[in-house]
Amino acid sequence: MNDVKISKYISLLLRHKPEAEGLTMDSHGWVPVTQLVKALAGKFSGFTKEDLDRIVAESDKQRYSYNDDETKIRANQGHSVDVDVEMEIAEPPEILWHGTADRFAASIEKEGLKPQSRRFVHLSKDRETAYNVGRRHGRPVIYLVKSGEMYRDGYVFRISANGVWQTEAVPPKYMFRQ
Repeated sequence: MNDVKISKYISLLLRHKPEAEGLTMDSHGWVPVTQLVKALAGKFSGFTKEDLDRIVAESDKQRYSYNDDETKIRANQGHSVDVDVEMEIAEPPEILWHGTADRFAASIEKEGLKPQSRRFVHLSKDRETAYNVGRRHGRPVIYLVKSGEMYRDGYVFRISANGVWQTEAVPPKYMFRQ
């Protein structure tokens, strides 16, 4: 069983297209585990709840969370569907980081960081994580984000269950290419 392929499909379903498998998603992004397992078993022969448990536990980015009794599951962030994953509003550290591909740099440097198809801009707590994010999309470009200054200027920051910082946008004056 190819866990990477299955995890990518789970991300597609839980972040962007629950309707592709007829999943019932509530306003906070939760989907019944039984529905998801049934849908995945139909696409990936032999898929079980134990397989889902393994994928959730071994996700290097901790992409998914179960509710307390493990009857529901959701993606921790990155949704394009309109859900409230109940992220904590918090004061960010002084500096956060954003990684992207060099082909997006000219636009970013002119317009700042925008969420594009997502609901929020994702920011990393360290340069290395941002570099790894950027590398997934091409030749990486890293931006230092003056998140503390943004916060003092009234921008709202949220932190997801897996430690990804998020805000609605980052104007160019708060970021520097590294």
